[in-house]
Amino acid sequence: MNDSEKILKLLENDSTLTAEQLAAMCEKEVGDIKDMIEKYEKDGVILGYKTIIDWDKTDREYVSALIELKVAPQRDRGFDRVAEKIYNYPEVQSVYLMSGSFDLTVILEGRTMKEVAYFVAQKLAPMEFIVSTATHFVLRKYKDKGVIYGSTEVDERGNYC
Repeated sequence: MNDSEKILKLLENDSTLTAEQLAAMCEKEVGDIKDMIEKYEKDGVILGYKTIIDWDKTDREYVSALIELKVAPQRDRGFDRVAEKIYNYPEVQSVYLMSGSFDLTVILEGRTMKEVAYFVAQKLAPMEFIVSTATHFVLRKYKDKGVIYGSTEVDERGNYC
């Protein structure tokens, strides 16, 4: 793994790391790290910074669902136009093009199962080019984006450059 990949991996695992911390961990100059991060942001390599919240430990009521979509691809646009229509809804958290028995996976959140079902029935299913849907509700998260839920153990080993 080259230095660039190492720095990106460190930031992916902990976006709160400062340029000073990254420089010390990778034996680089702080200015070089700042320049690299600025270039990654400008070039769209770094798309944003997120905090992972265990919403089950809060008072917020919500449900997550994974929707499988079979789609008739559009001429000259494939699945891109359909994916674009879907990812513009604020309820939609993620959209993935898949291999296998269905075409797109949509991950969305709603306050209730009824709200999610309404979204699927009223907004997704009637869309032009959507052939079929299958909705799966998330009952419990064990691990998401590399983070284990409900674990209080901290891995102190440190995976540095």
